[in-house]
Formats: sequence, C-alpha cells, structure tokens
Amino acid sequence: MKFLRRVWDLYYDGFRSMTLGRTLWAIILIKLFVMFFVLKLFFFPNYIKEHAQGDPAEFVANEIIP
Repeated sequence: MKFLRRVWDLYYDGFRSMTLGRTLWAIILIKLFVMFFVLKLFFFPNYIKEHAQGDPAEFVANEIIP
C-alpha cells in the first residue's frame, strides 16, 4: 500500500505543478475530440442504419454469412 501511495503522490505532484504540460494536454484533448467526434460525423456514415430494412442484427448476419 505504501508503494501505491508513493506512486499516486508522484503523479499528483507532477500534474499539479505543470505549466506547459496543461497547454499540451489541452491540445491533445482537442485533437482527440476532432478525430473521434467531428471526423466520424462527416466521413464515417452509419452504413447499417442506411442499408438495413428492419432488424440490424439480421442485416449484419446476412452480410457476414453468404
């Protein structure tokens, strides 16, 4: 338990005293948001929703198993 506490204190103190790191983390989070949310909306349409008539699970099963 003492080891886990020391590890927690190390990371806690490190993140608390960051100055440039906070800006870098903000940039990373913004880039992740753009990659996973914005790009999905515009470049990856919901193929199953557009092509399945009725049950999506049945559509997938029919597409996988010829």
